[in-house]
Amino acid sequence: MNQSIFIVWCIFGILTNLNAQSALDSEVYKTLKSKDSLLFECAFNKCETQYLEELVSEDFEFYHDIAGLEASKSGFIATMKKGICNAHNKTKSRRELVDGSLEVYPLKRNGEVYGALQNGIHRFYETINGKEVAGSIAKFSHLWIIENGKWYLKRVISYDHQMPK
Repeated sequence: MNQSIFIVWCIFGILTNLNAQSALDSEVYKTLKSKDSLLFECAFNKCETQYLEELVSEDFEFYHDIAGLEASKSGFIATMKKGICNAHNKTKSRRELVDGSLEVYPLKRNGEVYGALQNGIHRFYETINGKEVAGSIAKFSHLWIIENGKWYLKRVISYDHQMPK
């Protein structure tokens, strides 16, 4: 009897995990891919930091394996403006999402989506004196939460930064 229960739980676990990630054409996946583009293509690559005000949650936290913890929305935006988006900065950074690496896992309560975990890999490039060179490649996890019908980036974990070989 115990073996039968174990087998049923194993099959249930396998079937549940097969459908855990959102399909690439799902609304949640497309929404978060779009948010990723606003966050990185607009706010990071083009330094249109006004998008950070719209995307980042008021109780935002950013965990970085090299730079440490940034525990506030205002601190994160200030760091962006003083750092890579500083007009006097001689080094310009650019981020690209590695094709095929983006995964989205909806979070549900009573069958309703209230957020999602977004994982992926991104590559960074640095332009120094007009010449672009490959920077690090890293993994990321973003926790997005729906508040008042709008998606907000609540937690970021950026980790496993590696320099190209």
